[in-house]
Amino acid sequence: MYLIRKQHALLKFIIPSLIGIFLFMVPFPKDGSITIPVAILSKDLQNLLSNYIPSILFILVLISAVGTLVTKLFKPKFIVNNHFLYSLFNPSWLWTVIRLLGFIFVSIILLTSNNILPNIPVVEIITSSDTGSMVMNDLLPVLFAIFLFAGLFLPLLLNFGLLEFIGALLVKVMRPVFNLPGRSAIDCIASWLGDGTIGVLLTSKQYEDGFYTQREATVIGTTFSLVSITFSLVVINTVGLGDMFITFYLTVTFASLVAAIILPKLPPLSNKKDILFDGSKPKAADEIHHINFNQSLNAALETAEKQNLFQCIVVDGIKNVIDMWLGVIPVVMGIGTIALILATYTPLFRVLGLPFVPILNLLGVPEAVAASQTLIAGFADMLLPSIMAANIESDMTRFIIASVSVSQLIYLSEVGALLLGSKIPVKLSELFMIFLERTLVTLPIIAVIAHLLF
Repeated sequence: MYLIRKQHALLKFIIPSLIGIFLFMVPFPKDGSITIPVAILSKDLQNLLSNYIPSILFILVLISAVGTLVTKLFKPKFIVNNHFLYSLFNPSWLWTVIRLLGFIFVSIILLTSNNILPNIPVVEIITSSDTGSMVMNDLLPVLFAIFLFAGLFLPLLLNFGLLEFIGALLVKVMRPVFNLPGRSAIDCIASWLGDGTIGVLLTSKQYEDGFYTQREATVIGTTFSLVSITFSLVVINTVGLGDMFITFYLTVTFASLVAAIILPKLPPLSNKKDILFDGSKPKAADEIHHINFNQSLNAALETAEKQNLFQCIVVDGIKNVIDMWLGVIPVVMGIGTIALILATYTPLFRVLGLPFVPILNLLGVPEAVAASQTLIAGFADMLLPSIMAANIESDMTRFIIASVSVSQLIYLSEVGALLLGSKIPVKLSELFMIFLERTLVTLPIIAVIAHLLF
C-alpha cells in the first residue's frame, strides 16, 4: 500500500511538472523562429478572436471598474464575505483610480473608433497610435491571451512539487552565495518561475511569522521578486523579438543573479537590521546544508500528494485568470496610457534619461538618446520601456531595453506597490534607489551580451 501511494505521488509530481516545463520553458520551432508552446497558443488565440478582442477587453475593464467602485462605496456582503472577490475588488484608492482611468481610456478609444465620439484634440491625445491606441491594440490583446494560458497552466509548474524539489537542492547555495536562509530558495524560485507578486506575498508572510529578519525580507522582496516567465514573454514580444525568448530570459537571469549578489552589499539594503518582525534578534541559524537528492524528492512528493489536479487547474486556474484579467489589464491600460502621453507630449522621460546617454554611448548602444528615455520609465511600470521602444529600429537596442526593464524588477504598478503595502520594511525613496542601482549593475552586463548576440 505504501509503495502504491509512493508511485502515485511520484506520478503526480513528474507528469504535471514535465508538462509545465514543456509549456513554459522548452524552446519550440514555429514559422522559422524559436518560441515556447504557451506563446504559440497565445498567438493562435489572438488570431482566432482578433475581431472580438476589443469588445472582450471593454467588458473586462467594465467589470473591474464597476466591481471595484461598488465594493469601495457599498461593501456588499456577497463580495466582502468572499475572500477571492474582496481581494480582487478592494485595492487601495490609488489603484482604484487607475482602474477607473483604464476603463475611461478603453471607452474613449472604442467610442472614437466607432465614430460615436469626435476625435477632438483632447481626445486625440488618448487615442493616438503613440499612446492609448498602442496599449489597447498592440499590448492588451497579448496580455489577454497569455494571461489565459498562464493562469490555467502555471499551477503545473508551481503546485506539484517542482519548487520544493529545486528549492531543497538549493538550500546549500542560498546562505553562502546570498547570505539568506535556505528556506528563501522557495520564495526566490516561486518568484522567478511564477510571479514576483507571489514572492513578495510569501516573503512578507514569512517575515511576519518570524522566519526572516528585516534585512533578509527586504533583500528577498527587492532582489528575487523577478518578473514572471509570463510577463517576460509579453515584454520580448512587445519589442518584436519573440523568437529570441530563450536567449533573452537567460540574459535576464544571469544579469539578475549578478545584481542579487552585489545589491545586498550596497545601501539601502546593507543598512537594514538583522532583527525580526517583533524587534527581537534571531536565534542561531539551524539549517540543513547537506540535503541530498532523495530528501529533495521526498519534499516534492509530499507537496504533490496533497494537490488536487481539478482544484489546481480548473478552480485555482480560473481564479488566476480572472485575477490577472480584471486586476492587471485595467492597470496596464491606465498607467501605460498616462506614461506614453507623458513620453509623447512632454519632455519628462527625456530629461530624466539624459544622465544615461553617456553611459549608453560608452557601452556602444545604438540610438542611445531614444533608449535613455525608457530606462527611468520602468520604475512606473515594467511594460512601459518596451512599449516606448516600439519605434526604435535597432534590434540590439530593443533587446537591451527589454532585458533591462525585466532586470530592474522594482516597478510601482505591481511589485513596488505590493512591497510598500506589505510589512516588509522598505520606503518609496529606498525602492527608487534600489531601482537605479539595479539599472546601473545590469545594464553593462546586458549590453555586453547584446554585442555578442547582434
